[in-house]
Amino acid sequence: MKQLLAALLLVPLLALAQGFDHTHAAWTALLAQHVKPIANGNASQVDYKGFAADRAALDAYVKSLSDVPAAEFAKWSRAQQFAFLANAYNALTIEKVLTRYPRLKSIRDFGLVIGNPWKDEFFALLGARHSLDWIEHETLRAPGVYDDPRVHVAVVCASVGCPMLATQAFTADRLDAQLDDQFRRFMSDRSRNRYDPRTKTVELSSIFDWYGKDFEHGYKGFAGVQDVVAKYADQLADSPADRALLRAKMVPIRFLDYDWSLNDVRQ
Repeated sequence: MKQLLAALLLVPLLALAQGFDHTHAAWTALLAQHVKPIANGNASQVDYKGFAADRAALDAYVKSLSDVPAAEFAKWSRAQQFAFLANAYNALTIEKVLTRYPRLKSIRDFGLVIGNPWKDEFFALLGARHSLDWIEHETLRAPGVYDDPRVHVAVVCASVGCPMLATQAFTADRLDAQLDDQFRRFMSDRSRNRYDPRTKTVELSSIFDWYGKDFEHGYKGFAGVQDVVAKYADQLADSPADRALLRAKMVPIRFLDYDWSLNDVRQ
């Protein structure tokens, strides 16, 4: 652990000398150490206790993000920007959880009015104080900027109902494949998305209810959530007949209750 910590602490220093590390190697090292895949690799749990033990390395990575000037960010490619923002959201969410861990069972324990963890401007990024909502809703989801609803499987809100936190950082050179993989894994996780052959209903994560309009444009030409269901019929249902119904968009959709419990490793 001490060797890992020492190696991670060197990354920001190298970044200062060579420019920002777009491989996000320090973040990948932390994720690989403290994120545990479950459910055949389609979900994950986060070892917050382990992250707390490596807090200095996490803080160093977050500082490397905060040190990037807005002018430099503006020169990056779209993929570099998206990867930076998604990784920042996930790292900062873990930082936020650690300020109360283990004295919380849900990220919502911070409060939904006073202390709201998504609206609280608790970090600096691109030269200003910002909130997690600024990263997700005002930047990544801003109309005409990235227009990619796969953002909803990229940013993880520290809850069981969320898509999995991956064991690797997002990087520009692999971003499209990584987002596709994350989306496929999310649709393969039957605790979050599934077809019920008894009721002949598709049961989807509430994410598709809250952000359904995001899937009406920009994502592989889809015109709505039913197109997403059709594409991932093989992940949602088992029998050929049921999959054919999903592809034909002939099945009603019901949205599942969201589980806001902390996505902590179960001891």
